[in-house]
Amino acid sequence: MTESTTLAPRVATLEDAMQELAFQSARTQEELARLSREMREFKDEMRDFKDETRREHRELNRKWGEMANRLGTIVEDLVVPSLPQIIRETFAEDIVDLSVRRRRKLPEGRSKEFDAIAVTPTLVCVNSTKATLRSADVDRMVAEIEELREFFPSYRDIPVVGILATLAAEDGVVRYATKLGFLVLAVGDELMEVQNPAGFEPRRW
Repeated sequence: MTESTTLAPRVATLEDAMQELAFQSARTQEELARLSREMREFKDEMRDFKDETRREHRELNRKWGEMANRLGTIVEDLVVPSLPQIIRETFAEDIVDLSVRRRRKLPEGRSKEFDAIAVTPTLVCVNSTKATLRSADVDRMVAEIEELREFFPSYRDIPVVGILATLAAEDGVVRYATKLGFLVLAVGDELMEVQNPAGFEPRRW
């Protein structure tokens, strides 16, 4: 038996092994490609699900806001529950005192009701809530801060932040309020959400 005759079966076996390896490699690539497609499809489905859930949540909050508007309870139902988190995220401070529909009467007889007043260790945040927020309401907020100090003398030496809240805020009004330094809230995914641009720093009056 010659040497070439002896090597022939070995070469054939090696070729078969190489073919099998190539076949298995191709199958592995196909499986990986299929798995990659399935993962992309799953991610797309999850993204669509999250987007739909977000839209449904926002729509639910909007309807809740409309109902609260009809009942006259926007402040109690939407604004006040949102203030602790918003103030904590914006000023890194917790509320130590929170009052709703705070009314005060002066000795001369004049009285004034504030929608909500939130006090932190270094700030007083006064809220004015309107179903529809207009530029005139933004201007009025300046006077409301002055009235706050008139009706509550203990707040005269504490920086005051004005917070305007509404069901839906128009871009032009938000820009105007931002220019004057007021925080603007409107119905969003999490009840009320800040509408000012990212990085906005509210003015301390």
